[in-house]
Amino acid sequence: MAELRSTRTAAGTRTAQIDEGLRAHMNKVYGTMSVGLLFTALVAWAIGTMVVSSTPTEYMLREGQYLTQLGYSLFASPLKWVIMFLPLVMVFAFSATINRLSAAGAQLFFYVFAAAMGLSISWIFVVFTDVSIASTFLATAAAFAGLSLWGYTTKKDISGWGSFLIMGVVGLIVASIINIFLQSEMLAWTVSFLGVLIFAGLTAYDTQRIKTDYIQHAQAMDGEWLAKSAIMGALNLYLDFINLFMFLLQFMGSRE
Repeated sequence: MAELRSTRTAAGTRTAQIDEGLRAHMNKVYGTMSVGLLFTALVAWAIGTMVVSSTPTEYMLREGQYLTQLGYSLFASPLKWVIMFLPLVMVFAFSATINRLSAAGAQLFFYVFAAAMGLSISWIFVVFTDVSIASTFLATAAAFAGLSLWGYTTKKDISGWGSFLIMGVVGLIVASIINIFLQSEMLAWTVSFLGVLIFAGLTAYDTQRIKTDYIQHAQAMDGEWLAKSAIMGALNLYLDFINLFMFLLQFMGSRE
């Protein structure tokens, strides 16, 4: 009987340790993601407000507003294609090298990526009003928090969503690239609508996957693995947030 009580006590202590470790792990995931979002917002705002001037230049944007030389280089020259696809290339590079990077190196890479994403989406401050960008960000934050909380707390296994959601992301990327050349407004709205649904699902799916991965590997308590796992989790949720925000902006954003 004493041995049984001892076993139960040890099991209960171990469960409490895993729960405490999971909370710390998720806090690190959300903390890293939040810093990345802050980097992205600062870079996007800084660049977006530097590229427009009221001083007449040869690059007229709209009545009374002109693109600076920097703005022309970023948004009108062939460099725009590099800036547009740089974050996508960096994501693939990050996934391919994460096992060879140290935890500190992976974190640095993530923050550099977040800055590159800020550069890539800085055009929104040229196209949309600041108020609509802020309101869309708040709406995205509220939706993301609710979806992530549901993914964390639900007892339903949603791991089966993964393959369908990833196929949906691939379809969105292909359709978006095609629409660069077609410039179809109907296709753009369709992609945005599907994008909101897909990344809403991915937010819940990725949150549950981060939680499940931690619980499955918690026994080993490999500090290096846990650190890199938190960074990869932050990257996944960061991408869910950014994409959800960008697709919602197509519906909620007021154009200049």
